[in-house]
Amino acid sequence: MSGKEESISNENPWTAVRSRIASEAAQRLERLGVSVPLDQLEREISVPPEGMGDLALPLFRYAKKLGKSPQELASVLGEGFPMGGALAHAAPAGGFLNFTVSVPWLAEATLSRIFSGKERYGHTLKPRGRVCVEHTSANPTGQLHVGRSRNGIIGDTYARVLSAAGYDVRVQFYVDDIGRQAATLVWIWSKPVHDWPENVRERSGISSDGPKPEGMKPDEWRGKPYPSASEVVKQEETAAREVSDLTSRFERGEIPPAEYRKVPKDILDGVLATLGRVHIHFDEFVWESDLILDGSVRKTVGELEHAPHAVRLEGGALAIDASAQGLPPDLAKVLITRSDGTHLYIARDLAYHTRKLAEFDRVIDVIGEDHKAHFRSLLAVLSEMGLPRKPEVLHYAFVSLPEGKMSTRAGRIVTLDDLLDEAHSRALKEVTERRADLPPDEAEHVAESVGAGAVRFHLLSVQPDKPIVFRWEDALSFEGKSGPFVQYSYARASSLLRKAKDSGEGPLLADLEKGITKYLPLPEPLDPREVDLLRSLSRFPALVRRVSEDGSVHLLPLYAHEVSDRLNSFYQAVRVLGGEAQSLPLRLALVASARQVLGNTLHLIGVEPLERM
Repeated sequence: MSGKEESISNENPWTAVRSRIASEAAQRLERLGVSVPLDQLEREISVPPEGMGDLALPLFRYAKKLGKSPQELASVLGEGFPMGGALAHAAPAGGFLNFTVSVPWLAEATLSRIFSGKERYGHTLKPRGRVCVEHTSANPTGQLHVGRSRNGIIGDTYARVLSAAGYDVRVQFYVDDIGRQAATLVWIWSKPVHDWPENVRERSGISSDGPKPEGMKPDEWRGKPYPSASEVVKQEETAAREVSDLTSRFERGEIPPAEYRKVPKDILDGVLATLGRVHIHFDEFVWESDLILDGSVRKTVGELEHAPHAVRLEGGALAIDASAQGLPPDLAKVLITRSDGTHLYIARDLAYHTRKLAEFDRVIDVIGEDHKAHFRSLLAVLSEMGLPRKPEVLHYAFVSLPEGKMSTRAGRIVTLDDLLDEAHSRALKEVTERRADLPPDEAEHVAESVGAGAVRFHLLSVQPDKPIVFRWEDALSFEGKSGPFVQYSYARASSLLRKAKDSGEGPLLADLEKGITKYLPLPEPLDPREVDLLRSLSRFPALVRRVSEDGSVHLLPLYAHEVSDRLNSFYQAVRVLGGEAQSLPLRLALVASARQVLGNTLHLIGVEPLERM
């Protein structure tokens, strides 16, 4: 691809239009007596309700300054507003000046960029800096349940979008191997099984020191004793002391890291295998214990001893009085070390974030809503340390079952493994009923892809800070706002394009790859469903940019459904093959472009586009 083509593929079709409207409006407002920066006007331009144009400029604040009503100012500003090129019409609407773009311009500007950019359409080609996304980071205590897997799906999608938006992204998993939960499992597995407390043996179903049962994943096997072992450690002082002694010996170097981490590593391997089924992968694993062993935590605690609001509590514990940072009284005293000098979790987290902030331009944490208080304390102490930048956070609400919140400790969970197996089974039944002609291995592949896509799409489609009540019938729906519906729309577009080639339209498709310009002017008037589809396709670059800035990843599945829905309405309204000859180039271009944009969106969501379903 040439440099010029790269520029076209990267450009948002609406950027030049917004800039033109803002420039003309700024000049007109200046003549009326109000000076407004161009970038401010561009930011204020919004998308009006459907049927009221394509772009809207709000004028309320400027009307107040001029002593006019917003409607009056909209009428004055719109009178004689130069049209032509991209702009076809301007009209006042309440306190807004609404603009409608030219359909031929919209078709050329959108389709040429899609055909030129292909899989890069919607991407930003100019480098924007280095960013670290930390997500999942589940405690290595057993299988990943559906509630925690929402973290990974949100985080992985956000990382994909950031990469598309021009960032050099590194995805990290922070392995808490030194905390009480992981240490409890290290402790119980350090003993011969016949020395385990009787109730742990009974409830875990592990009665001997034999090898892992055939076919059982390591995270399931290693995690079996966790719920009951955790209760023992809570209730029995001797067990709690043994766990503390174990971690202390490790921190002193008496237990080699490879030996101590064997159990957490087994569990992590199993969790990663599961996440791989929904296309989630990591660039780096940061072991919490390494921050202790390499001296990072000790260095951080040493710096905090000299922080402006460091205090020594009775008994010698180190704390930071963060009331000056706006924390409420119940959070204001942030405890860094205990009275015996041992550090708390936040000390290790501070060392981790100090390292990330020194290395990356943006640091993003995807964490559950139950960590909001901890994150506020983290930000306050980082301010005490005088760091010029702070990490960003994307909080997500948890997934619950109809009967209540999931809990690993209580053993009340739906694991992601179980969900994906069930999704595969249901998808395979659906696929074989629809496509009896598919070879068994292809049917299995489609079922795995459709099942995983259904799960990922479902857990992503709700705004991150809104809770989800998990129901099988919603997650595995093959109709409506679901992953399978979008995958089917992509496969249907692929099938239509194959039929076009088989019917002799291969040269036309190849010609369209070079651009739509030679087929202009378009046949008029276009069907409204054709224009609706064009508008949706044109919005993709702006959507990618927005999600990269604010983390609103739930907008991507909503957008994918919108494009699929409008593509299906387009099929119902017009005939692509065998229709009017003069309309064939545009309609094939729309199908090919919709297929490309759906594929690009599915990639960002982490769902596989399928050529056949």
